[in-house]
Amino acid sequence: MSAEQKIYDMIVIGGGPGGFTAAMYGARSGMDVLVLERLSAGGQMALTHQIDNYPGFENGIDGFELGQKMQQGAQRFGVRTIFAEVRSLNLKPQIKTVNTSEGSFCGKTIVFSTGAEPRTLGLAAEKELTGRGVHYCAACDGMFYRGKTVVVVGGGNSAAGEASVLSKLAKKVILVHRRDTLRADKASIQPLENADNVEYDWNSAVVELIREERLTGVRLRNVNTGEERVVECDGVFVSIGREPTTALVQGQLTLDQRGYVAADETTCTNIPGVYAVGDVRAKAVRQIVTAVADGAAAAHFAQEYLAGIEKM
Repeated sequence: MSAEQKIYDMIVIGGGPGGFTAAMYGARSGMDVLVLERLSAGGQMALTHQIDNYPGFENGIDGFELGQKMQQGAQRFGVRTIFAEVRSLNLKPQIKTVNTSEGSFCGKTIVFSTGAEPRTLGLAAEKELTGRGVHYCAACDGMFYRGKTVVVVGGGNSAAGEASVLSKLAKKVILVHRRDTLRADKASIQPLENADNVEYDWNSAVVELIREERLTGVRLRNVNTGEERVVECDGVFVSIGREPTTALVQGQLTLDQRGYVAADETTCTNIPGVYAVGDVRAKAVRQIVTAVADGAAAAHFAQEYLAGIEKM
């Protein structure tokens, strides 16, 4: 066995807030911890230019900076970080194997923290405008649109919830949906019915993001008639679903009907020694602070698991 193939106490897959919290808690308890991250510390959080709902930063903080701080905090206790793409996993043996673009790594426990990607509109300039007029989380970014006009795209419970949050901040909320009624349940729709600044654009789809230095409006197309028109707005919140990043664990970890890893508040999965934290876990609320809580729980139960197998 080469030095690079030593057996870690914990391997964390995904360097977001949940992953680095698990790593920090694990390392502080004496574990030898490795974090594998594909892009940069912070995960999706790093794409958010201003985070105002994470405790401890009275003036808010840039998401990339917060990710760096989380990584540095974990590394202070000896956590090793390698930037690599994970290609396959073997989770069922007691010693688990992670195959990556930088080689193979072995660990006694695995914390799976790969997150969930918001579904995008797939339009030109959407990626470039993310955080500059295009958003995917009203709780994260809605406060930037106080007194302004915003468009919400979607028709399910999440879209209705986003529109409800934004109706308390924005001057006007325009809910754009491809059908002529919302798919959201009654409880989600009720707040919208009570809001006097929510409008609806039925049977419509966003086909173009109009911009100067940042977003200035959207082009809508009626899905029945093909008629197009431009709607001026300051921001667009896309809420057409999320896709959990679980391809690596299909056939090994139990997933729920939506594809998220089935794990309760302990973060324990169906395989002993494997934990799911953050947005990839089946849960009601997906925020930075809930991912951090998951990370702490995963480290705790990983400690218990390691103590148990050491007694065997």
